[in-house]
Amino acid sequence: MCLAIPVKVIEVGAGPGDDWAIVDLGGVKKEISLALLADVQVGDYVILHVGYALTRLDPEEAEKTLALFAELNQTGLSAA
Repeated sequence: MCLAIPVKVIEVGAGPGDDWAIVDLGGVKKEISLALLADVQVGDYVILHVGYALTRLDPEEAEKTLALFAELNQTGLSAA
């Protein structure tokens, strides 16, 4: 099973080229590729899958999804 998750872009142009960014992944900073997207800006939310930003996401929807993941982490996964 593959998982693509929303992340917030905190820096653009980081890494080996201009098409790289740093994102916040639940407090963890990760370098990702923006090669598949154009005009990504700091503050944008993107869907991240295997190190690549696949698409931009509406900030409100991203926050809702992240809240659901946090809820799952607190309830469902801790019971396993």
